[in-house]
Amino acid sequence: MGLFTKKMTLPGADTALPGRNEEMPVPECHFVNGNPMKPTFPQGLEQVIFGMGCFWGAERRFWEQNGVYVTAAGYAGGITPNPTYEEVCSGMTGHNEVVLVVFDPNVVTFDALLALFWESHDPTQGMRQGNDVGTQYRSGIYTSSQEHLALAEDSLAVFQNNLREGGYPEITTEIYGAPEFYYAEHYHQQYLAKVPNGYCGLGGTGVCYKPEVTTN
Repeated sequence: MGLFTKKMTLPGADTALPGRNEEMPVPECHFVNGNPMKPTFPQGLEQVIFGMGCFWGAERRFWEQNGVYVTAAGYAGGITPNPTYEEVCSGMTGHNEVVLVVFDPNVVTFDALLALFWESHDPTQGMRQGNDVGTQYRSGIYTSSQEHLALAEDSLAVFQNNLREGGYPEITTEIYGAPEFYYAEHYHQQYLAKVPNGYCGLGGTGVCYKPEVTTN
């Protein structure tokens, strides 16, 4: 019971693991499209970080999207610097499993990425996603600009209305400006391209994101 409780509660600065100064080494290029995994990215591209459960399936959803330049699996939203996968899974770093999405806004709009986010997982489950239970599986949108932040918050209101019509409870997604993104270990990057039959726990609610529906 103690372990379960710990995994469902975010640690404080006094209890989080100390981490390290060394950055996680990652491949230079994306396994699927060959684009650089780390900045500096081409001018005109924009970024957003999404948390929607296990990052293996989440990353695949976005690298398959036309207009996405590169994706990366990683950790964000916690306290521990440069955490390892095992540390994140312990629940003692505060981090979420997330995907960095770098995209060309002239090809794919931010709203289209938000639709993909909302429809690809269940954002009402708190510290879990399906059978994956723990603080690292929470739903989150971490934005790189005030414009994106406002759009993300508006989209939550829209999708909450959509979900309410489908009988779902309140959304638990956290939305705020992007924290520091820490790259996950190399074997997590584009995992489902390397292991096509690997585990993917991603699943949506079946409710469509309908931006034409507004709240008063």
